[in-house]
Amino acid sequence: MTSPTTPRATYRFQFHKDFTFADAEALVPYLDDLGISHLYASPITTARSGSTHGYDVVDPTRINPELGGEDAFRSLVAALRTRDMGIIIDIVPNHMGVAGGENAWWNDVLKHGEASEFARYFDIHWREKLVLPILGAPLAETLASGALKVEQNDGRYFLEAYGEHRLPLRDEDQTTAATDDIAALINRQHYRLASWRVANDELNWRRFFTINDLAGLRAEDPIVFDATHALYFRLYAEGLIDGVRVDHVDGLTDPAGYCRQLRARLDAMDRPAGAPPGPAYIVIEKILAHGEPLSTNWGVDGTSGYDFMQQVTALLHAPGGAVPLAKFWADISGRSADFAPEELRARQELLAWQFDAQHRRCVEAFVALARSTPECDGLTTGMLHRAIERLLWVFPVYRTYRTGEAAPLTDARIRDTVRQRVAPFVPPGEGAVVDRVLDWLAGEGPGNVALAAEAVRKFQQLSAPIAAKAVEDTAFYRYGRLLSRNDVGFDAARMSLDIDAFHAAMIERARDWPSAMLATATHDHKRGEDVRARLAVVSELPDLWRSRVEHWFELAAPYADGVDPADTYMLFQTLFGAWPTNLRASNGEALSEYAERIVAWQEKALREAKLRSSWEAPDEAYETRCHDLARALLDADRSAVFLGDITAFVDLVEPAAKANSLAQVALRYTVPGVPDLYQGTETADLSLVDPDNRRPVDYAARWEMLATASDPKATLIARLLALRRQYPALFADGSYEPIAVTGPRAEHIIAFNRVHDGMAVRCVTALRSVGRYVGEVDASDWWADTALSSGETIADLLGTSAVSVVVLDAVAG
Repeated sequence: MTSPTTPRATYRFQFHKDFTFADAEALVPYLDDLGISHLYASPITTARSGSTHGYDVVDPTRINPELGGEDAFRSLVAALRTRDMGIIIDIVPNHMGVAGGENAWWNDVLKHGEASEFARYFDIHWREKLVLPILGAPLAETLASGALKVEQNDGRYFLEAYGEHRLPLRDEDQTTAATDDIAALINRQHYRLASWRVANDELNWRRFFTINDLAGLRAEDPIVFDATHALYFRLYAEGLIDGVRVDHVDGLTDPAGYCRQLRARLDAMDRPAGAPPGPAYIVIEKILAHGEPLSTNWGVDGTSGYDFMQQVTALLHAPGGAVPLAKFWADISGRSADFAPEELRARQELLAWQFDAQHRRCVEAFVALARSTPECDGLTTGMLHRAIERLLWVFPVYRTYRTGEAAPLTDARIRDTVRQRVAPFVPPGEGAVVDRVLDWLAGEGPGNVALAAEAVRKFQQLSAPIAAKAVEDTAFYRYGRLLSRNDVGFDAARMSLDIDAFHAAMIERARDWPSAMLATATHDHKRGEDVRARLAVVSELPDLWRSRVEHWFELAAPYADGVDPADTYMLFQTLFGAWPTNLRASNGEALSEYAERIVAWQEKALREAKLRSSWEAPDEAYETRCHDLARALLDADRSAVFLGDITAFVDLVEPAAKANSLAQVALRYTVPGVPDLYQGTETADLSLVDPDNRRPVDYAARWEMLATASDPKATLIARLLALRRQYPALFADGSYEPIAVTGPRAEHIIAFNRVHDGMAVRCVTALRSVGRYVGEVDASDWWADTALSSGETIADLLGTSAVSVVVLDAVAG
């Protein structure tokens, strides 16, 4: 049975200074009308001033005053409680924001060095001064430019860089700071100022991925854990929150141990009268690779939903599109038709470049471990460097968990897979070195136990960011077979998921993770759920798509000089997938607005791909050519034929795209789990990667649509949420029972019952059914005699719609 604190359905808000607790409180009646049980809040702790996301926490001990502070938060919670609603919050245990001089703990470390009481809070290699890569040029050049100054505030001197960074000085330098030579003064500090370009090679503290503004926290230290979680525990004990979503759990030293500790601490607390009793609701941000299960003994309710997003999106794609679309991509780009080579190249490049310092620290830890035992005599630094490097090239998951406490069988299978994948890259005679490292990762190798734990920690805290940055933030921007299969947590190598495999995954979910989140849109997605739903139609029409795109290349030729055809093709996919509802060539203002959204996406895509441009060294001339192409294509005076053709194609597939959209909604709200609704996506979500997916939401329009039932997507969401409110146990605890489908279109229908205590909800949803809308077969005849095993025909059940969800008194047969 689920707990009273387990949400029935959540709604994610992205809080920032322009959308505060007071703004959310005004929308509580809307959320209640929609059928939401719990508000799901982005981080509420104090973040860097002006933060638009909240993950750059500078003070985890207090609620962010930019959001309204604790009083406004309490008011929001009170408004929720009056409607029997709750709240869960996003927490950030892995890292803190350290730029801008706002983090008191980090400032104390800068001031006192290793002697600081907060030095243990951060993952710093203290054999040398703490490296601060904040300068735009080498130190000598920066000094000569006058960009570094000694300033005074509140009676203390500090070092100011570029008017942006405020760095504390040692206490012993306060009396002479105003008269000292600034170069000598800087040299005496506990930190070393350096150009931002040295970070990849010389950084001596763990950062979040490749972001120099975010420093890794040592949550495994009990003192650090208590200090960074005290606010969350107080809020839960006071009945103000009902649970948490843990950000980037794989960045922690011991995710399993952390989660169990978090569960134990929260569930040991007494809740006040009037607050829903525990246990607390805990979900984790965890990226699961294909076939990778989440261990059931971590004490969590499941993931925050990327795994479901991957499954349901793959279900919408037709397997027949994989080969022709891959060939088309290879023909256009001149690169591999397969994803694997792109992933390998990205891993190799980023490990050798952006993660070089972290890689070397990892190797050093294994060298120290090897030297702690005679059994490893002969293992050189070079051998270990090559072994670790090549393992990271092919590692199939974010990380392993080392001991039997987490998932020993899973870890063993992963190591077997790694051995197979790494074999072609291992130098002759060094296979035993790879095996030794894998033994250590399993907790089975020889040597000092403490040194082994440290070495494994460094590997695991490197393998996760390599996977994230190389795959999701690099290769996904390079590989363009079909962009709807390139998103957070997705397996871009697989085009689709068959119905039986989806059924099996949902049966497993009902058994192991009935309260895990179900997401199809998030603050991190690269394309909105309805962009993916529209692009999925392309997998059903690869030949028609190819002919259309080849025509678009001809039309774009006058404006595409000097633009890589691969980038042009990704632009075409994006223009088509995100095309705003009812946008026409006659609406110049809307076209111009769309063009600027596309240009913003384009800049990020080109720089993340790191092929023709990058964040570190932008090729502005190339980017300008790409932007000019996008703007030209969206200019009615220059591209009337193109605009007419792409809008005609959008119109042609839109019925099928909307059917995909409704199928996605129906599955999210009926399969086992807690459905999450990302802000604003109750209507068409045609957003692109952030910041596009975090634009302000027009809630007045959505409230009107809800009241008038004028939007099919919003209406279906409200209807399904009403069912979940009416039959909570059926959805929370009901089994998942597939229904067999027979007939010529059986592969285009997914059907199942949710069954509990003599009641059932039956869901019948059309899949990959573009043939109903595009082709010569009359839509009314398309289903022919396709039927459920009970004998009911799909034509009678669906009619012209895409979804049928009904409540049954009992399950027949």
